[in-house]
Order: sequence, then C-alpha cells, then structure tokens
Amino acid sequence: MTEPAAVAIAPAQEADLALILGLITELAEYEKLSHQVVATEASLRRALFGPQPAAEALIARVDGECAGFALYFHNFSTFLGKHGLYLEDLFVRPTYRALGIGKALLGHLARVALERDCGRFEWAVLDWNRSARNFYESLGAEANPAWVNYRITGKALERLARGRA
Repeated sequence: MTEPAAVAIAPAQEADLALILGLITELAEYEKLSHQVVATEASLRRALFGPQPAAEALIARVDGECAGFALYFHNFSTFLGKHGLYLEDLFVRPTYRALGIGKALLGHLARVALERDCGRFEWAVLDWNRSARNFYESLGAEANPAWVNYRITGKALERLARGRA
C-alpha cells in the first residue's frame, strides 16, 4: 500500500449534485448495476438538501480533485434503543485506490457516528466483491451471516401496497 494521501473530506454541498450523480453512475458501472440507476440531480437535491433530508454525503478530495464519496443516513435499532449510521454507498475512483481514502472516509463516518451517539455503524457489500470485503475486515468489521437482506421494489412493491401480494 502506498502512503496515505492528504485527503480533504467535507460534507457535500448542493453545488456538488452533478458530481454526486456522476460518482453514483461510476459506482453502478463498477458493480455492473448501471441499469438500476434512475436517480437524477432533482431527486438527489430533494433527498440530500430538501426540507427533510433523507441522507447525507461526504466528498473526498485529493489536491482539490474529487477522489470519492460516501452517502449515508440514520436508521434505528429497537434493541439498542438508539439510532445507527448506515453507509449506503462508499466509492473511491480507481486512480485513487490504495491511497487510504476509503479508510479516511470510514474513519470520518465512525467519528460522526460517535459524535451523534449512534449505537452502530453498518453497511452491506456485494458478496462477489472480495477486495472490499477484505478491506472492511482488515478494519475490524465483521460480516453478519445470521441476517439475509430482502428488498421489494417496482411492481411487487405496488402490489404489496395495494394488498394484492
């Protein structure tokens, strides 16, 4: 691994919307999920900067150039009786990988979680992404094989909402 880069991490601003959408697109391409991206600058503006923001984002820069981002939001644990921090997306552009930027973003988010009295900090990773899994495990994160993630979208979500599932 190379020396950690001098990385500047700051909360995303509304002026960063095009950049964030571009990073989401780059992440989707990497994950072979481009066909699922329907986000727009307008939908991201509402979600990140609207009257009731649903999520927050951080931008990591090296020498003023965007190196990556993290998008996160709060969830809640009934068992802990506390909210948690959920990392939806972490992406470091390929040319900036192995410079300590991912670790810097995760460290920043860990500090946010502690400052906000979160009971946990969690995220999901695609099972085939062994390099990401190795990286997370090297930081002390543990996979939780006792839980299986479920998702309902599109027509199935509409059917369930109408009581026709």
